[in-house]
This record gives sequence, structure tokens and C-alpha cells, in this order.
Amino acid sequence: MKKITAIIKPHRLEEVRAALSEIDVKGMTVSEVKGFGRQKGHVELYRGTEYSIEFVVKCKLEIVIDDERVDNVVDTIIEAAKTNKIGDGKIFITSVNQVVRIRTGEQGPDAI
Repeated sequence: MKKITAIIKPHRLEEVRAALSEIDVKGMTVSEVKGFGRQKGHVELYRGTEYSIEFVVKCKLEIVIDDERVDNVVDTIIEAAKTNKIGDGKIFITSVNQVVRIRTGEQGPDAI
């Protein structure tokens, strides 16, 4: 099993969710996060005054999936989240050793 963590622009969240539903992704966790990458924040104008925004608001998606579905899920996220502009985000893939469903005690792929 793998955990896919995707950091995306908030306005692309609904498109990504819909695309993942189409390929039968059963669940995900979404968090609002702040951070910066190469863009190192940006400057916004509010009532004639410039403000430096050092931490950019993003959405973090976390999905645990069977190994054989990873490439399809990653490709789907890329296609739905991509705007071809700086700050589109990143995807991280890590191994998951075990999953346990608390309610039933199911373990492994059955618990996803």
C-alpha cells in the first residue's frame, strides 16, 4: 500500500475530487495548509497597500491506495490539478506498512 500526499491549489480541489471519484477512489483526507516552495510567497494589494504573503494557502490531500493503482491516481491528480502556472503543487508517495479499520478491526488492503 502507498500513501499519496498531494499539495494543490485550493481552487482545484473540487476538480481533483471529482476526477478521483470517477476512477473509484473511495476516500481521502483533505486539510487546509500553509507553506511555500520555490515561489516563496507573493505580494497582494489590499486597499492600495502591498502586503507580503510569505505562506501560501494550499490544500493537502492524503489518499491510501493499493500499489497497483498508484500511477493511475497520481496521473489523475496531475491532470485535474494542473494549471501550468507556478505553485501548482507537489505529490509525495510513501509506503504504508499497515492499515487498521478501527470499527471492524480489518487490516491491510481490506481496511482501506
